[in-house]
Amino acid sequence: MSKLILANDGIDAAGKAILEKAGYKVITEKVAQEDLAKEINEKGYTALTVRSATKVRKEVIDACPNLKVIGRGGVGMDNIDVDYARSKGLKVINTPAASSNSVAELVFAHFYSAVRFLYDSNRNMPANGNTKFDELKKKYAKGVELTGKTIGIVGFGRIGQAVARIALGTGMKVLAFDPFVKEALIHLDIDGTEGLNVRVATVSMDELITKSDLITLHVPGGEVIGEKELAMMKDGVILANAARGGVINEKALIAALNSGKVAHAGLDVFVNEPTPEQDILTHPGISLTPHIGAATNEAQERIGIELAEKIIEALN
Repeated sequence: MSKLILANDGIDAAGKAILEKAGYKVITEKVAQEDLAKEINEKGYTALTVRSATKVRKEVIDACPNLKVIGRGGVGMDNIDVDYARSKGLKVINTPAASSNSVAELVFAHFYSAVRFLYDSNRNMPANGNTKFDELKKKYAKGVELTGKTIGIVGFGRIGQAVARIALGTGMKVLAFDPFVKEALIHLDIDGTEGLNVRVATVSMDELITKSDLITLHVPGGEVIGEKELAMMKDGVILANAARGGVINEKALIAALNSGKVAHAGLDVFVNEPTPEQDILTHPGISLTPHIGAATNEAQERIGIELAEKIIEALN
């Protein structure tokens, strides 16, 4: 069996070192999508790792009969035809636990930015801070605290529970919805103690939508929030999407922002990645990040290690 692995979207140095210690050669030079199948066959790669950029569809799978493993550095595998690959005998793996904290912290970065207007202040202060300081001070002087607010978490798996952990530590009330999770025990780490366990039972989607001050989504895909759901929400609700583009209907979101129904949205993912719609990118009520939920040094190291260990196990 070949010992060549193509990490087409890169892999952390710690993961690469583990694979090399096990006798594998890891190539991290990016191959263009249209050349992927040809490169895999010509070089004889036995495993392919990707993140969200590279697509592994039926055509690639059919064209690469010697490929044994497809690894996704991250959680969602919508860029891989998983069922088809497995039906052809390939092992498809991902790293669901490694990036939860990083995604959860990004959600709160958007939330804190929203309630204290940082997203807008950082646009206006460089341009007008020395001439309109008092005017801007007045404009941004009506922030609110997250403490005491109700956060709705749609999708209560690893990432959703990591969000709940931060929310509880912040003093927020947590409402969670997940059709597959009835309740979860959230452990709060407190330095110098054994910590604290908080049991969170899930509620109905309707209860979450109507009672939450802030809502964040952590589902694998598909439209969850559209015009109907937005109409049910509290006036002035704040939304965050660090899951998948299209989970919140973008056109309905723009309309809700324009009407004031939604006070702010924090988006890390977009329908037309890597070319999001211009009305999303330029809307004054949206804070934006370019799909960086798992892009922290700590998460990438954990992802690389977990991916390497799972690849070695799959090939052995």
